[in-house]
Amino acid sequence: MMRNALRAGTRPEPWKRGPVLTALALLLGLVLLLHATITDHAGLGSLVENVLPWLGVFIPVLLAVACLRRSLSAVTALLLPAVVWTTLFGGLLRDKSHPGGDLTVATHNVGAANPDPTATAHALAASDAGLLALEELTPGATPLYDKTLAPLYPYHVVLGTVGLWSKLPLGAAHPIDIMNYGPLAATKPAAAKLPENRALRTTVTTPDGPLAVYVAHLGSVRLLPRTGFWTASRDIGAAALTKAVTADPSPRVLLLADLNGTWDDRAFNGLRAHLDSTQRTSGTGFGFTWPAAFPLARIDQILYRGVEANRSWTLPGTGSDHLPVAATLTW
Repeated sequence: MMRNALRAGTRPEPWKRGPVLTALALLLGLVLLLHATITDHAGLGSLVENVLPWLGVFIPVLLAVACLRRSLSAVTALLLPAVVWTTLFGGLLRDKSHPGGDLTVATHNVGAANPDPTATAHALAASDAGLLALEELTPGATPLYDKTLAPLYPYHVVLGTVGLWSKLPLGAAHPIDIMNYGPLAATKPAAAKLPENRALRTTVTTPDGPLAVYVAHLGSVRLLPRTGFWTASRDIGAAALTKAVTADPSPRVLLLADLNGTWDDRAFNGLRAHLDSTQRTSGTGFGFTWPAAFPLARIDQILYRGVEANRSWTLPGTGSDHLPVAATLTW
């Protein structure tokens, strides 16, 4: 009994227990709160922002350990990351969709290694989208998509590896150079040169007026042992798209894209200033799209301005490593 009393007397008070847990909780909260100020050396800031929602997983883990340690200081410190995470992402958990809509649109990185383009095309056609954007088209697969989609989509344009199929008339289309933009182009290794056009702009003629539509597939990112999170090619494309969208005189703009980065990534600060995300304004949940087998990130986006989004959702998987996404829009 004397020994137990001595042990109890030497234990720290609840507010003094778990100093390491308390420090970790505060650090987690500061990363969530100040992620935009994290250095982007070796792509660190961009990497953190791409996994930002998943940092919330550490909150219940730390809480469980803090309860086991009976550390009041750690439990209290966890209020910071809990409040910040809820502020950043809590709104995504509720259903923001509402009925109605004038036009359904969809976009899908169909995957260059897709084993069955015809089946993918049939699955996408079943979405009944009025506009259907496809990225990562290959010369061998494009005719198969065209043949399958042609009965439902009489209008289409393909430039390089991106294309748009439409039930509404299309105007002239032209490529958007997202491969060599400004001073960022000098940072791109020669081995990362993109082989073909990966972005286009066209105009869709609707009963309510013209709609400027962009289809884009930004460059890939790589987690490399020597250079860290390499994003140069993607960032070049993001800057070029931002310039094009900013200068576009059309009051109604739609961007259907594989951004190879989440909407929280600092590379899209410019786009966020000019476009809204259908997932953020009319979706339910996080709507992760990649990888299709176990989606961890929402890198496929439907972005807009000058219209309203009624609903946003992901479509069932195809033979691609991405999930398709769709949205309904109202003028």
